[in-house]
Amino acid sequence: MRIWMLMRLDKRHYFKMANNKLLVNERQADLGNFMVGRLLPFRKKRQVGPFTFIDHMGPATLGNGKYVDVDQHPHIGLSTLTYLFEGEIEHKDSLGSEKIISAGDVGFMTSGKGVTHTERTPKYRRTEKEFVMHGYQIWVALPKELEDINPSFQFYPKEEIPSWTENGLEIKLVAGNAFGKSSPLQGFTSLFMVDVYAKNETTLNLENQLKGEVAFVIVKGEITEEDHKIEAGQMLISKTDEQCSICLDKDTRVLLFGGEPLSDEHFLLWNFVSSDKEKLQKAKEDWQNNKFPKVPGDDTYIPIPEIKHK
Repeated sequence: MRIWMLMRLDKRHYFKMANNKLLVNERQADLGNFMVGRLLPFRKKRQVGPFTFIDHMGPATLGNGKYVDVDQHPHIGLSTLTYLFEGEIEHKDSLGSEKIISAGDVGFMTSGKGVTHTERTPKYRRTEKEFVMHGYQIWVALPKELEDINPSFQFYPKEEIPSWTENGLEIKLVAGNAFGKSSPLQGFTSLFMVDVYAKNETTLNLENQLKGEVAFVIVKGEITEEDHKIEAGQMLISKTDEQCSICLDKDTRVLLFGGEPLSDEHFLLWNFVSSDKEKLQKAKEDWQNNKFPKVPGDDTYIPIPEIKHK
């Protein structure tokens, strides 16, 4: 999706909890036809493991002339991960990839040295009939030594995503390694992304199940962590990783993100991520001078806003 870097983040959007934890509230950002809730980055925490950006899309009712239409825009130094609960997005990129990402599927585009893409509501969905769009788009920063690899696009249908029931929880391993299992989507660093749904109130114990930092994104319902109630639209970040345990209320859905932090500091400039600020500046100039590859048959263009890298 089109991402606009926020230059100032209000301190009210997060606060520290006991035991080295942070609680984050979604910050509203406008993507044109609907609002998204932005969870990462923020002032006190730029990344969780290799995860650099987390946007919550919807739930929003589309149709009747209201659709997702994100025109051609570039990326470097990162992978975008698209995961939906409802609705569909048509992905097209400068590699020639064309794929409709539906609920439960995973789209994973690695920009490397440079890629351009669009994201739109599929044509057959553009009717008077209304439908719900709900999901997440995430950026995963590439390690320094892989920032300039060739771009690629991977697609994993929902049938290929490991899923199981355990202790009353429905669990899907979207990416990486967790709970002694491996997803077909491994990425380029030690990471994990897990979709957890509780039909009834239960406890999720993460001891020795994950490796690295962990963020709990509450999609629906409510969790309890050491007497703190955390609600939908909030994210709890813990640096005590696999020693965490949380209580999920009935009908609660949580996404777990995280992994080992990258060894080098990374910076953001609009849609670009890099450990080298000079690469960010060059990417900006290349986009302004039409030097990025183009999506076949698409002449749209999103100009880069006047912002500074962080």
